[in-house]
Order: sequence, then C-alpha cells, then structure tokens
Amino acid sequence: MKDLKRYSNKTKAAFILLIVMLIILLGNFNTLQNSRKVNENINAIYKDRLVVAHYIFQYSKQLHFIKAEAEKLDLSDNIKKDEIAHTLTIIHNIDDLYAKTVLTDKEKQYFDTFLSSCKEINNQVEMKNWGKIANSSAEALKTLESLSQIQIEEGKSKLAAANAMYNKNNSLGQLQIALLIILGGITFYLLIVKKIKRTIKIPEPPSMN
Repeated sequence: MKDLKRYSNKTKAAFILLIVMLIILLGNFNTLQNSRKVNENINAIYKDRLVVAHYIFQYSKQLHFIKAEAEKLDLSDNIKKDEIAHTLTIIHNIDDLYAKTVLTDKEKQYFDTFLSSCKEINNQVEMKNWGKIANSSAEALKTLESLSQIQIEEGKSKLAAANAMYNKNNSLGQLQIALLIILGGITFYLLIVKKIKRTIKIPEPPSMN
C-alpha cells in the first residue's frame, strides 16, 4: 500500500489508460483478423458454388444430348442405346464430384430428384423406351434449373452476409483505432506534461552576527 501511495493520481490514471489501450488494441486485432477470415471463408463457399454451377452446366449439356438422341427418328435403337449409355456414364462421373460439395437440405432434395430421373433414364434405355427417356430428360433439366437458381440465391446471400459482417467489423476496428489515438494523447499528457509548481522562497532567518 505504501508503494501504491507513492504514485500520483495522474500516474495511476495513466496506467489504467494503458491497460484500456492494450485491451482495445487486442480487441481490434482480433476483430480485424476474424473479419478477414470470415470474408475469405464465405467467398470460398461462393467460389465453390461457382464450381457446382459448372457441374450443372455439364449435366445440362449431357441431358440435352440424351433428349435429342432419344427423339431422333433416323437412328437405330442400338446406336441410341450405346450413345445414351455412354452419356449416362459421363453424368454418373459428375455425380461423385457434385455430392462432395456442400449442399443445403433443399439442394439435397432437388439433387435426389435429379438422380432419380437419371436412374429412370437408365432403366428405360434397357427397354428402349425413347419416349419416356425424352420425358425423363426434360424433367431432369427442370430440376437442374431449380438447382441453378438455388446456387445463385445461396451465393448472393452468403456473400451479402459476409460483406455486411466485414463492413461492421471494419467500422468497429476504425472506431477502436480512433479511441486508441485519443487515449494515447491523454496518456501522453498525463505522463509527460507536468503541472508547473510554483516555488516559494522562504527568507532565511536574520544573522546573529
């Protein structure tokens, strides 16, 4: 307690302000770091959705081909069967890549519907039922349109949320920096600037000589 009393009130206040400054500095650093990470992660998800959009495009391309082949009247059944079976193999290779991506519950539901349509096409190929193959292909294409729309909506939503969070944290960071500057000025004043003490000269007692 004696050691504590040796310090002036200004010095005590300065130490308190230094502690507050350190807390703000650490909080500011943590906020900015988290903001950057969140923004990077959300943008990575959005980019991943762009990759999925490429898968959907490939699906669509192959299904249009299957539908066109099934509707052709000048092709033999064996040629149609071979070409459609080969195209289904390409589609199934994409299935594994698509399934590894992050899917919402709604996306998973549509993707399962899409897989069912592809399975139906595969079953009808063996029976050479080209009319049903064309219909199943059309249904699968409609499902792909729904999946594509979900990709766009989810991507925009995630990116908007990430940018909003990033901007909020960035504003808080700037506010904390401003507080640091103000507190730094106060601390500097308390530590450096001293109140000028007036010295009073006490007259010496008269000499007895």
